[in-house]
Amino acid sequence: MNRIGTVVLFSLLVFLIAACSPAAAGTAAPVATDVQDARVVTLKIGVSPVPHGDIIKFINENLAEKAGLQLDIVEFTDYVQPNLALADGQLDANFFQHLPYLEDFCKEHKLDLVSVAAVHIEPLGVYSKKVKTLAEIPDKAVIAIPNDATNGGRALDLLAANGLLKLKDGAGVKATVKEIVENPKQLDIKEIEAAQLVRTLDDVSAAVINGNYAIDAGLKPNKDALVLESGENNPYANILVVKKGRENDEAIQKLARLLTSPEVKKFIEEKYEGAVIPAFK
Repeated sequence: MNRIGTVVLFSLLVFLIAACSPAAAGTAAPVATDVQDARVVTLKIGVSPVPHGDIIKFINENLAEKAGLQLDIVEFTDYVQPNLALADGQLDANFFQHLPYLEDFCKEHKLDLVSVAAVHIEPLGVYSKKVKTLAEIPDKAVIAIPNDATNGGRALDLLAANGLLKLKDGAGVKATVKEIVENPKQLDIKEIEAAQLVRTLDDVSAAVINGNYAIDAGLKPNKDALVLESGENNPYANILVVKKGRENDEAIQKLARLLTSPEVKKFIEEKYEGAVIPAFK
C-alpha cells in the first residue's frame, strides 16, 4: 500500500471510531428532548383575574408540567369577550362563568359552547358603604344589581330570600324587575354592568356583587357582605368551557381533572377561606 492510501485508510478509521464513540452518541440527546417537548400541549385559557386566574396560575406552576400541559393565560375583565374569543378560536377554553350564564349567552349569540367541569362557587353578596345590616336599608333606597339576565335574576332572588322584595312564582334564574310583585320599601333597583358594581358603592345604598369582582376589589365576602348566597345546592358553579366538539380532547380532559383535583380543592379552601367554595368533593 502506498503512502497516500495509508493516510486515507487511517483517516477513515478515525472517522468510524469517532462516530461510534460516547461523545457522538451523546449528540442524539437533543433529538430525544425535542420529542419529549413535543408531547407538551399548550392550551390558551381565558379567565377572570380572580379567582379563576389565581386557580389557573396555581395549576400552571404546580401541576400542569407533570400532566404534559402548558397553560397560556389570557385575563378578561368583562363577561362578554371571553365567550366571543372562544367561539372565534382565539382561545382553547375559558373559565369565568356559571352554567345558567353560559346557556343564556349561547342562546342570545347563537354559539356552540359547552361545559366540561364544575369547579367552584363564588357566592353573590350584598355590599354597602352606607348601612351595616339589611334592616338599615331605608325606604326608596337605590340597590344596584348585575344587568345580565342570569346574574340579575340571581341578585333579585337573593334580595327576595332576605325579605327585601317578593318575586312572581316561578320567576326562576332569569327573573327581571318586571317579576317583582311586592316591594315594601319601594326600592329602586338599578341594573349595572357586573364589572362596574363595586364602583357604585359610593353612590347607592347597596349593591349585589359577584364574588370574583368583590374579591378583586379587595372586599372579603365573609366579612364585608351584609348577606351571602348559600353554597348548599347552589346551581351557579363556575365552569370550564370549550367549543362543542372539543370537550373530549385529551388535553382538555387533563385540565378538567386538574381543576377538580384534591390539590386545587385545598388551594381554594386555604386561599379564599370560604369566599370561594369548591364545587366538587
